[in-house]
Amino acid sequence: MNNENCLANILRVINVLQNNAEDKCDTNNSCTRPFLGDIPSIVCFNTRLVTFYRCDNTLVTLPYTFEGLSGTTTIFRVENVTDTSVTVRLIRDNTDGTYTNTNTFATINLGCICAIRCIGDVNLLNV
Repeated sequence: MNNENCLANILRVINVLQNNAEDKCDTNNSCTRPFLGDIPSIVCFNTRLVTFYRCDNTLVTLPYTFEGLSGTTTIFRVENVTDTSVTVRLIRDNTDGTYTNTNTFATINLGCICAIRCIGDVNLLNV
């Protein structure tokens, strides 16, 4: 298996997880809930944020426009995956440790990528 397919497989798993995320948290308190104990706090996630590294160990950085302001980002949400490329949504890193999705998309050639780093799971609005 080559590097491109390995990365594509990882990205496909992330995409499936995101596509299967629930819009609402399961607050089911019946006998059939799939866990034991109380629900002290519920956090729902619908996105696994990722960054991409080129073979020269530099981060992929892309420009976006959000609410009339321009910026650049290294943080992305996987939207679609093929064997050779990934379509991503560019994510704005807010100064308060939260993230906002933009309406800017890009397609990245996986042949130019040697590593993926998962930043963490978050709940983005309007994805």
